Amino acid sequence: MTDDQLLRYSRHILLDEVGIKGQERILASHALVIGAGGLGSSAALFLGSAGVGRITLVDNDVVDLTNLQRQIAHTTARVGLPKVASAAQAITAINPDVHVTALQARADAALLDTLVPQATVVLDCSDNYATRHAVNAACVRHGKPLVVGAVIRFDGQITVVDPRAAASPCYACVFPPDAAFEEVQCSTMGVFAPLVGVVGAMQAAEALKLLSGAGPSLAGRLLMLDGWAMEWNTMHLNRHPDCPVCSASK
Repeated sequence: MTDDQLLRYSRHILLDEVGIKGQERILASHALVIGAGGLGSSAALFLGSAGVGRITLVDNDVVDLTNLQRQIAHTTARVGLPKVASAAQAITAINPDVHVTALQARADAALLDTLVPQATVVLDCSDNYATRHAVNAACVRHGKPLVVGAVIRFDGQITVVDPRAAASPCYACVFPPDAAFEEVQCSTMGVFAPLVGVVGAMQAAEALKLLSGAGPSLAGRLLMLDGWAMEWNTMHLNRHPDCPVCSASK
């Protein structure tokens, strides 16, 4: 590391669990962030500030005035810009050493099969069920750790899928792809602004732990936040033996 890097990341380096070796692993890593909205804004800014060497942002949307209540990577002046371009500007303003790739595209299976193998860790910051399942399936196929977050109204959740661990359940073990599911959107249900920041920051924390080796991940656990009562609950997860995505017999 350079002298500037030693100074910039000194508060990480002071942590015994991270240290110089852990920070060097962060600097050499590549995070793929799917979604540059509320969750992606918070997660990507923390990844950039922490020194993740390469960040690839994928989102097909543009910045809208209604986003600014919670999507902190964007500004009024950037309304109408692609969200990935706006978020890239925000990351670079914090840490110009981070190499940011901004892809204004929908994260379909074909694109994910190109991007996921290149990543060290994947963060699903999307806002719909179909994309979460597509990202999960790609991470299982390519053996890449995945941090999944979701927020609606006053409720949030976060978990980690780690296909490198034989006993780690995937997203489809918990939320079957063929289950009847009523999709809900912030545009119709609303969302309490700070919760996307809370969950997005936690996604960044889990990703940085995976990258640096700083501690155990949330693999096998689903954290659920009731932001109205401000209570956390933990659900312990098991790998489903007949999971259509990650079971050996699929």
